[in-house]
Amino acid sequence: MCQSCLVEDHSRRIVVIRHAKAEQAAPTDFQRPLSDRGRADAAALGGWLRGEGIVVDQALVSAALRTQQTWAAIADAAGWEVAPNLDEGLYAAGPETALDIVRGTLDECRALVLIGHNPTVGYLAQMLDDGEGDQSATTEMAMGYPTCAATVLSYDGAWAALGEQTARVVAFHVGRAG
Repeated sequence: MCQSCLVEDHSRRIVVIRHAKAEQAAPTDFQRPLSDRGRADAAALGGWLRGEGIVVDQALVSAALRTQQTWAAIADAAGWEVAPNLDEGLYAAGPETALDIVRGTLDECRALVLIGHNPTVGYLAQMLDDGEGDQSATTEMAMGYPTCAATVLSYDGAWAALGEQTARVVAFHVGRAG
């Protein structure tokens, strides 16, 4: 288990995830489903999260079909039984808007997952990074945020006070099957 991923009693955790690989064709972009590879990659990411001992209390998920399906595959493989909060605003949100959505999280929540779209999620993860965490994870994250990428951050404070450079990167992983 990744000992640096464990949350201390006073810490919170946020996992920022880009949806898995989606099909190119659908009636609208909002309705694009995951591809077979996307489903397998999301399950692989869920397995990694389970292996790291990461459990979440709340899920903020873009209402787009591909993000909902990513959540379902990750949650199933991770063993999470949390009902997602589907947010239509996350579909077109920029990083500041996504951060505002996270700031609305109740303080009872100790661990939160956000599943959305690029470039927003990649920018959000970099924006939150205080530069004091796992340097190899931070470097890998900065080199690109592919489909099914996840950044795990630790944060000491109230969700309402979460801001730029206030969270520490503890892990970065890209879910890939086989």
